[in-house]
Formats: sequence, C-alpha cells, structure tokens
Amino acid sequence: MANGTARDGVFMFAEEELGKISGLKKGLDFVEVMCGCTSHRYGDAVGRLRVFASGDLQIDCECTPGCQEVKLSPAAFEKHSGRESARKWKSNVWVIVEGEKVSLTKTPLLKYYNLTLKATNGSHKGPNGRPCHRDEFIRCTTCKKERRFRLRNKEECQVYHEALVDQNWSCSDFPTDKIRCDDEEERASRKVLRGCSRSPSCKGCTSCVCFGCEICRFTECSCQICIDFTRNAHT
Repeated sequence: MANGTARDGVFMFAEEELGKISGLKKGLDFVEVMCGCTSHRYGDAVGRLRVFASGDLQIDCECTPGCQEVKLSPAAFEKHSGRESARKWKSNVWVIVEGEKVSLTKTPLLKYYNLTLKATNGSHKGPNGRPCHRDEFIRCTTCKKERRFRLRNKEECQVYHEALVDQNWSCSDFPTDKIRCDDEEERASRKVLRGCSRSPSCKGCTSCVCFGCEICRFTECSCQICIDFTRNAHT
C-alpha cells in the first residue's frame, strides 16, 4: 500500500470515519466491513460489505456456513435476509459501531455510492436534457446475426429490455416487421455508430452509457436489475 493512490482503500475514508466499525479491512480500491440485516422472524443475517471507490456496493452473505449468495446488492441482501419491511436497505442494512447496530445511512460508507448516483443522474443527459442511451445490439438465436436496438424513448427501451432477458430472442420477436432473419447484418463499420451525442463513434462514455434510470428500468418487470433499481430509487 506504500505506492497507493487516493483511490486505494487506505485513502477512501479518513481513519476516524471508519476506525470504530467492526470487521474493517482495506483493499486496493475498496474497504470491507461486517454488516447485517435483521428479520423479526429469522433474526440477524450477517455478511461482508465491500464499498468500492467506484460507488459499487457488494455483500457476501454469511447467514449460514453454506450460503452461496455472494456479490449481492444491498437491496438483494435485504430481501435474502427475510426482512419484513423491505425496500429500505439504506436504513435496514446495518454495521457494528462500538458494539451497536448502526444503519448505513448513519455512517460514511455510502459516500461514494451517493456521489456516483448524483453524478450519473446529473451528467447522463442528451441535448434535450433527458437521459441519453446509446444503441445496443442483441444476437438472434435463429440466424445468429446481431440486431440494433435504438433506445430513444421508454417504449424502445422496453423492447430492448424484454429482448435482453429473453434467452431465446429472435428477429421474429421484434414488435414490428422491420427486421427478418433473411435481412443482412449491419457492417462492422456501421455498428460503431451508436448514437452518442458527444461523439458518433464513441465506445462508451457518461453521456451515452446508462446504469439505470426511469426510462430504461421498469417497475412491472420482475428481473433483478429492475427490482434493485426500483427499491434503491424509493429509499
């Protein structure tokens, strides 16, 4: 750690910020602490929370010696614990500070998560001020050709999202007849143009890569990505 940078675990938080939290470990770009969530029916489910400088939060569950649930989002860990009043993981997931259970909201551990969330919500805008999504591609399971999905509005995002979670998606599943398996696949030189408002041939930036917003996530969807987004957005 002698050659560490400002993003190393040692420098992510001041010593006095985390010094009294139980189970503290410091990695190259993260800190790890013991955490838990309490269910009135099942009791405490404990785990190891990793807080990354990128803002990511991951929990490896240790509720039982044989539990295989790892790299859970806090919302998924809350659900796995059996917590009755779910959907409030920031308050329901706790760490131990000087022997007492303290919710994440009352600790500095959400600092990078909140900064990333704020930056994503603030910078991920197109020319019209709305969130911007670049075009995406999915390969047809029948003809094996990659097909372009434009994500300019919520309806187009939903078409793409439903195709993404469908392991058997094919060209015939498009809601319109504009693409058939007999149609040629786009040339590679054309595929690099994905609609970024900052640069036509962008390979992915904060202006065109979205990690979740009201346009591309759906409250009625039962996939884990949408469930986690909906829970986090309402906490």
